[in-house]
Order: sequence, then C-alpha cells, then structure tokens
Amino acid sequence: MKESGRKQGAASPCAACKLLRRRCAQDCVFAPYFPADEPHKFASVHKVFGASNVNKMLQELPEHQRGDAVSSMVYEANARVRDPVYGCVGAISSLQQQIDHLQSQLAIAQAEVVHMRMRQFSSISGGGTAGNSPENVSPSSRHTQTQPTMSLFTMDMVVDQANIGESLWSC
Repeated sequence: MKESGRKQGAASPCAACKLLRRRCAQDCVFAPYFPADEPHKFASVHKVFGASNVNKMLQELPEHQRGDAVSSMVYEANARVRDPVYGCVGAISSLQQQIDHLQSQLAIAQAEVVHMRMRQFSSISGGGTAGNSPENVSPSSRHTQTQPTMSLFTMDMVVDQANIGESLWSC
C-alpha cells in the first residue's frame, strides 16, 4: 500500500512525526492515517489523546480497522476541542433533544389531522350543523336529500385515527 503522507524517493515526515519532531520511519504507524498535508488532524488527536496512547491503540488493532479508529479519534478530538466537558456526547444530546422536539411536533400535527378528519366526517354524515339535523328538515325534503356513502373500510380508518388522536392528546 502506498503511504499517503510520503513522497516517493525522499521520506517526507507524516503530520504526526512532524509535530513530534522526530524522524518518520518507513514503518511509521501514523503515516497512512495522518498525511503531511493534514497536520490539524493529528494536532487535535495528539492534544486530546496523546501520541503514545494513539500509537498503542493503532498497534493493537488489525490494519483493516485502523482507518475507522483514526476517523473516530479525529471526530472525538475535534468535539473535545469544541466542548471540553461533553465532547461528542454533547452533540449527541443536542441532536436527541431536536429529535424529541420534532417528534412531539409531528404527533401534534398528526392529531390535528385526525381531529380535522373527524370534523369533516361528522359534517358529511349529517351531525355537524343544526340546519341539517333531521328535526330541521321538512318531511318532503328528507327523501330528496342524498347521504354520502362511505365504505366500512373508510369508517374504520376514521375511527382508528380518532383513537390514535385521543391517545396522543391524553399524553
């Protein structure tokens, strides 16, 4: 595998060796993951974890997992630099609060939709206004009025949605 932190021929030190002011060996564990053109990556990781700990972690992992481990360390280190107390847990907590808020807004919107459909259903079925009630309709016009037909499936859906809406409002 070609190491991305080195030029061919002359050994250009990787970002880690450059920051640590040491000679970058051919088998440097940092070189494939901390190229010379990205010094900020290793600087933040070094500041949070320390070079010795990063070296130990990378040495203990199989090579196919090291890239993911470095990505995780860089993410955590950057989060720790931004928020020294909570790090990435603070970001996760903030995102979880946003999810909770959006879920409650969604539940309210869904309940409003159910409420509006129930109102629409009751007005269609004749129970909505006093002007359309059977007592206010003349006997001769009762036979000429047409009732909207709804399938049992549609009515079941409305009832199910009403039950969902009631459970959302009771929370």
